[in-house]
Amino acid sequence: MTTHRITDPRTAALHAATADQTWDLLVIGGGASGLGTAVEAATRGYSVLLLESHDYAKGTSSRSTKLVHGGVRYLAQGNVSLVREALHERGLLKQNAPHLVHDLGFLIAAYKWWAAPFYGIGLKMYDLLAGKLNLKASRYVNRAQALERTPTLKKAALKGGILYFDGQFDDARLAITLLRTLEDHGGVALNHAPVVGLIKDGGRVTGARFRDLETGQEHAVRARAVVNATGVFVDDVRRMENPAVKPMLSPSQGVHVVVDRRFLPGDSAVMVPRTDDGRVLFAVPWHDHVVIGTTDTPLPETNVEPRALPEEVEFILKTAAQYLDPAPTRADVRSVYAGLRPLVKAAEGTDTKSLSRDHVIRISDGGLITLTGGKWTTYRRMGEDTVNRAAAQAGLPQRLSLTAGLKLHGAAAPDTHLADHWQVYGTDAAHIRALPGADTPLHPELPYTEAEVRWAARAEQARTAEDVLSRRLRALLLNARASIEAAPRVVAILAEELGRDAAWEAAQVQTYTELAGGYVLN
Repeated sequence: MTTHRITDPRTAALHAATADQTWDLLVIGGGASGLGTAVEAATRGYSVLLLESHDYAKGTSSRSTKLVHGGVRYLAQGNVSLVREALHERGLLKQNAPHLVHDLGFLIAAYKWWAAPFYGIGLKMYDLLAGKLNLKASRYVNRAQALERTPTLKKAALKGGILYFDGQFDDARLAITLLRTLEDHGGVALNHAPVVGLIKDGGRVTGARFRDLETGQEHAVRARAVVNATGVFVDDVRRMENPAVKPMLSPSQGVHVVVDRRFLPGDSAVMVPRTDDGRVLFAVPWHDHVVIGTTDTPLPETNVEPRALPEEVEFILKTAAQYLDPAPTRADVRSVYAGLRPLVKAAEGTDTKSLSRDHVIRISDGGLITLTGGKWTTYRRMGEDTVNRAAAQAGLPQRLSLTAGLKLHGAAAPDTHLADHWQVYGTDAAHIRALPGADTPLHPELPYTEAEVRWAARAEQARTAEDVLSRRLRALLLNARASIEAAPRVVAILAEELGRDAAWEAAQVQTYTELAGGYVLN
């Protein structure tokens, strides 16, 4: 086995993180909100360190419905301000990350005479709220046009439908793009580095202690402001400061199933505006597969690796069968994944599907800044608001936000000559395609190549089989069984790149196989 030829980026980040300095901002959490906050701070010229306990977007931020959207159902709930803000951010994100975000048509099929005009009116308001950043105007389509766009729609009693447009993206790839953007602007981020305690001086939170999971060593870092952006785990960090603090969150679980593209072969997604439990359901083409979801199940406790409940999968498949023909069955599910929503507590008796998706910032008596709630689409605005509060509290020099017009790392117009899985790298794709193994597939049922594993280790802080197969590549979500079969080769490449031994390889394959088994629908 050859040792790695270059200093891997995590080793460099660990060296920087443990340097003797006081950071302007310490951000705990490497999901959408934490990365957005860190990029916001770094682009203003503040020194920033981000610590992530597992891997970037390990939790909720890699388990979304893959939509950059205003939220049609939030409009139905009357939350116009959230929808307007989200639609504005949707437009900015498409401009700033064109390699990751693209327009997608969504068809609301009408099976009753009143459905098309009813939903059409609401979606015209959706268009208006987007203003000059609107993607394309919604419009009525007749029965023949609906079937042309979505041939597998159930034909009986179909009257037509409404076609509207929203954005689609790859959530974990956006997280990695934000990581690279942060590094481009002088920020430091470290994964596999859980915070194990907060440092307080005179009752003020002035830093944190973290453990490097690769060495087991603990380190202390100091900062002028500390941001808790750990998603569904914010209450755990808040309890590090005050064990008696009241919980902020009422977490709920959303489940998705992934099936083959043949169940939705047209060029549009399908949106079911009202399911039996009052939610919306999406069937969305994604990386030549189809993502169907989601559910909303209140959970009494959080888990770093949530699992779909049998009744959630049953609900998704049953609802899909009301609209698609042929409809996917359990045997057709390539992967099933669950994510937890960090919903901020409301009054007693409020169900989780009606809780606000607005973000919330709270500052404790000791100065710990907690950011939670929100959604991927508004990550940039969440970061801007948080850094404004942090800068004021820490007495940092006031500087204007630049992120509304900031092109993210690799930003480039999509190259239609490249396969879909190369698009997400933007300008980095050419560098990856020059690496060994660029034409060697990892698995016949997956689009990825060996070169992408090398790039993940050399440029994107990938440390484990899961880091690569779940988030740098999306193999775990596209086809869990195929990802398990690809794991030994992925681990062998990682071992070569990172200088690991045979015992590490064997442990990695076993760990990944056990984890990925939870994504297989038996």
